[in-house]
Amino acid sequence: MSDRKSNLMGCLWMIASMGAFAIEDTLIKLASSSLPIGQILIFFGLGGALVFAGMALARKERLFSRDVVSRPMRIRAVFEVTGRLFYILAITLMPLSAATVILQATPLVVVAGAERFFGEKAGWRRWAAILVGLAGVIMIIQPGSEGFSILSILAIIGMIGFAGRDLASRAAPSSLSVSILGFYGFLSVAVAGVLVSAWQSVPFIRPDATTVFVLTCAVGAGVAAYWCLMKAMRTGEISAVTPFRYSRMLFGVVLGVVIFGEQLSQSMLIGSALIVASGLSIAWRGNNTVGAGANKRKTPVPALSASRRAISLMQLPPTPPQTSDALGDRIDGGCELPPCHVHRQ
Repeated sequence: MSDRKSNLMGCLWMIASMGAFAIEDTLIKLASSSLPIGQILIFFGLGGALVFAGMALARKERLFSRDVVSRPMRIRAVFEVTGRLFYILAITLMPLSAATVILQATPLVVVAGAERFFGEKAGWRRWAAILVGLAGVIMIIQPGSEGFSILSILAIIGMIGFAGRDLASRAAPSSLSVSILGFYGFLSVAVAGVLVSAWQSVPFIRPDATTVFVLTCAVGAGVAAYWCLMKAMRTGEISAVTPFRYSRMLFGVVLGVVIFGEQLSQSMLIGSALIVASGLSIAWRGNNTVGAGANKRKTPVPALSASRRAISLMQLPPTPPQTSDALGDRIDGGCELPPCHVHRQ
């Protein structure tokens, strides 16, 4: 699959993932009105782990292998627990739209991490775009002002956790399928739920039928979102795919306004515009770079005309032996064929 097609498919997987994640966030926020956060995490994590375990076993994949405990997977588990725990705390304790917007800084952190850990080049223009996006985050949370909420820190920590999770997923052994990654990812969520429950010391509550249905739907949306995300991160280049996380902001803001009646402030709208503009700038430069590389790879080698081919087939004197360059000089007065370049972005 070509780089351009891989990036296109990766972007589509990312958009599908973000839509499913927004639905998952909405359902979890609805369930948090009747269940403790720790219990929600345990139910959600175990439900998703069972689904992915079933998918893996149906394909006769082993749930445990040496690659599962490799260093990237251990790092991934830590970031998974951090991201899930703090972000779910954020969406249950603060407006869904605000938490979703702050989460959109994830691509900026991922692109910066991709240069540091995977050698993907990010020139000064990309770094300028990253700084503009971070300025948008600061405008949204408004530190030092009356509108600042300490709960915004929960969303920021969750965002950093998700960025680390995505980078570690890129470094995960290729022998681990999406089903295995999903199984251990959701298992990490259940572990986070146990930790929260132990810290809160809140007794478990028996959920009613409606809450069970909402959580079951959240598990389904989470599984779909997770699977699409892993496909996206493993299909296209990180710098080209991750900016399409911004589609989650559109889904999340619309759901927050429609379902929860949330209000959008002017600073949130301006900050959101800065974040989206910076991400689209990174995506545009990434796609242009890939396109330039593809054009270089596809540069055609000029063919000889019929008369030149006829001359080239003539038997030349056996002495002295002719090199290809010398033969080119005889045929067309020194017209060299362009060398074959192997270019990789």
